[in-house]
Amino acid sequence: MAGVDDQGKQPAYEEDPEVFISSIRHLPYRRRKLTNPKFGFASGLKLRAKYPRPTYQFGKRVMDVAISLAVLILLSPLLLLIAIGIMLSDGWPIVFAQRRVGQDGKVFRIFKFRSMVKNAEAVLAARPDLMEEYKRTFKIANDPRIFPLGRFMRKTSLDELPQLWNVLLGNMSLVGPRPIVEKELEMYGDQKDIYLAMKPGCAGLWQCSGRSDTTYEERVLLDEQYYKGASLRNDVKILAMTFLAIFKREGAH
Repeated sequence: MAGVDDQGKQPAYEEDPEVFISSIRHLPYRRRKLTNPKFGFASGLKLRAKYPRPTYQFGKRVMDVAISLAVLILLSPLLLLIAIGIMLSDGWPIVFAQRRVGQDGKVFRIFKFRSMVKNAEAVLAARPDLMEEYKRTFKIANDPRIFPLGRFMRKTSLDELPQLWNVLLGNMSLVGPRPIVEKELEMYGDQKDIYLAMKPGCAGLWQCSGRSDTTYEERVLLDEQYYKGASLRNDVKILAMTFLAIFKREGAH
């Protein structure tokens, strides 16, 4: 967390803290794979926040471009099949863009395959109970706005494949915190500096630690832990565990 000195409170992302974890029970958040020693959150291990470091940023960008470009090329037939399926299910458009808050507070448009019906806003407006649930969690369980193919895409995260374009453009990374809408930033409270210090990711600790089953407070703590323990090695492991979570279809709505 941000340190305090004679000059007052400093933003969390300006720190280069060394954190000593004397026991796993001292972690602010414990949930399934987060306490896995493979992620460096093991008893007695020293962690130094590497996310802001130029060497990590350079390696992360090289990995982002190489992997996202390779996946887009290899999965191009699948992308075409998904596009055709959406057209047959609910017509045009195939891809939609939404505003998200990125690194340093820059707003960008995130790309996804469309998974909701065209009159999604009208469906939500007609259900006050769902509107209240969305305002509270920014998620809706068993969302009636999602058409059948869209539900399958969300369960398997196929709807998020266009985000690889965001990675190539540089406003997202393969691994990072979940990209959020502007209103959600308020829910981060004092932790928002840590979120704003990072590029949002296609995969992350949230995705491989329960996904939609986690509370918002838990998501915020996951972002903090990722920032403090960031490394290319951990990024590769998070990618692998995210794919495993998707394969098992854990926690996706």
